[in-house]
Amino acid sequence: MSGSEIRSAHGLVPADTTEDVRARGAGVARQVAVLPVGSFEQHGPFLPLATDTLVACAVAREIAAAYPVHLLPPVTISCSHEHAAWPGTVSISSVTLHAVVRDIAESLRRSGVEALVVVNGHGGNYVLGNVVQESSARGERIALFPAAEDWESARERAGVATSLLTDMHAGEIETSILLHTHPEMLRPGYETSDFVADDRRHLLSLGMSAYTDSGVIGRPSLGSAEKGKELLASLSDSFAAYFSVLGAEQGDRRRATRTSAPGRLAARHSTP
Repeated sequence: MSGSEIRSAHGLVPADTTEDVRARGAGVARQVAVLPVGSFEQHGPFLPLATDTLVACAVAREIAAAYPVHLLPPVTISCSHEHAAWPGTVSISSVTLHAVVRDIAESLRRSGVEALVVVNGHGGNYVLGNVVQESSARGERIALFPAAEDWESARERAGVATSLLTDMHAGEIETSILLHTHPEMLRPGYETSDFVADDRRHLLSLGMSAYTDSGVIGRPSLGSAEKGKELLASLSDSFAAYFSVLGAEQGDRRRATRTSAPGRLAARHSTP
């Protein structure tokens, strides 16, 4: 295996041993696992099919570098039915994705990891919100990250010009993150592929092909590695509140959402 292949493998699959996990768990009151969920779907002619997985893994790695969490390998195929018109896209049903995440959470609890954060890299995985709501109602410790507010904070901090509405797919945010983390995976063309379609009210009925010929909705030409770096740093800071909520005792969890200061906990656990 070449050096580039090793780096790619380590970028997606954690290199922990069981003793690493044991030692990390001994240093915290409650263990938190982080599960990246991506997709395998078209991202226009210049970004790879695995873009959402690469983004989810980049966010999860940034979190794992700053907090004592148990980083899991990604779920790489999810609910991409709206992209079925493009070659290469592969989907599983929402029922299957629901079951996979629930099974992973149950397996973690059996091994002593009580809390799970699902890091979602694909907007079409609507069912993940249901998984978290249902699990939380049963008293389980689970969260979905990033929320729209976290992305908005990251967008503002990074100087991303495109709104979250306009930056729908293969746009400024995803291009920026890959320019920072995996520049070798971008093909030529993102500089000239901007396309805006803000009114997408029939997306669920008609799919992406009703709104874009290229598969792009957003302004990838505005992407940069610097923006990608700042996006990830901001999301890492935002994770502090989630870490606090999931680690708090039951009676203190609501109070934790009001008292957690993004960045404060991140600074405590961050590496130089």
